[in-house]
Amino acid sequence: MFSAAEPLVLLSPADQAALCVLAAAALDRAVGDPRWCLHPVVVMGWCIGWLRHQAECWAADRPLRLRLAGAWITAVLVLASGTAGWGVERLALWSGSEITRLALQLPLLLGLASALAGRSLEQAVHQVLQHLREDSDVQAARQALSWIVGRNTSGLSPEEIVRAAAETSSENAVDGLFAPLFWMLIGVGLWSAGAVAGPGPLALAWGFKATSTLDSMLGYRCGRLRWLGTAGARLDDALVWLPCRLVALTLPLVAGCNPNRAWRLQVAARRDGAADPSPNAGVSQAIYAHVVAVQLGGMNRYGDQLKAKPILAAGCSAPTEESVAQMLQLNLRLELLWLSAALAAVLLISSLQ
Repeated sequence: MFSAAEPLVLLSPADQAALCVLAAAALDRAVGDPRWCLHPVVVMGWCIGWLRHQAECWAADRPLRLRLAGAWITAVLVLASGTAGWGVERLALWSGSEITRLALQLPLLLGLASALAGRSLEQAVHQVLQHLREDSDVQAARQALSWIVGRNTSGLSPEEIVRAAAETSSENAVDGLFAPLFWMLIGVGLWSAGAVAGPGPLALAWGFKATSTLDSMLGYRCGRLRWLGTAGARLDDALVWLPCRLVALTLPLVAGCNPNRAWRLQVAARRDGAADPSPNAGVSQAIYAHVVAVQLGGMNRYGDQLKAKPILAAGCSAPTEESVAQMLQLNLRLELLWLSAALAAVLLISSLQ
């Protein structure tokens, strides 16, 4: 008989978590983000809006207070999100009878899938390109693009729209797919190493998503946000740094490059990306640009301001719809590689225990 405090004996918590991550990745690819379901990121956004209002009422326009308030918002949201994920993990793997635990693994699976954006990124980019290819509707393509990029899309030519689609396909692949997947796999690894009382895949994934949402909502260098959003932006940079470099190392491999060429491409990507103000966005875009052999970067309009983004893979041809599709296909291959490597590592650790 199993006691109420013990997990299933057939599979360890780490093994169960690994299977849930695999199933969540498959669910994300099959379904994406259902519009009828309340998404955890939406809840995080509501919380950020409320916390920001409280913080600005207290800090007003005083930079020091705004920085302190930003750090407070970041700590509250990240800890609350991570704790919520940890609670779902406890319920799914340690509560009640076997049947109860199996039933409660559905929220764990859905929570993990909600942190991944592989299918939703594909759908959003394909919608932009479909307007150009099938409808020849540039205005509709601009409108669809405006939902997934921060730049001003009004007045963009078809060529500029395709470049923007290529750049968001590469940058958001790291932010929306590989970074949360990385932290999920770290959670599985911690449990495999015996730290089952600590945060697992969902706790770390939701903690990361909270940071990413903070950066997307408050991480702007204008008005009060130049101080209020500093803590969230810095934490997001730190949490994305390693997954971004792992993408730069492994993406050339799934593109069929030999190890020597793969190393040269990631060195070139880090060189090109160093000119970008973001420590991660430039590198993530640059590795895709070099692997697919297209030139990215150039002038972008944000609001009423023109900003020059660094040129990536200079001298290569301009991106096309086919090269954007190739980037999205590489995302799928790389996700499969990461999941396969992680599963193999979990099985190896389990066999040694």
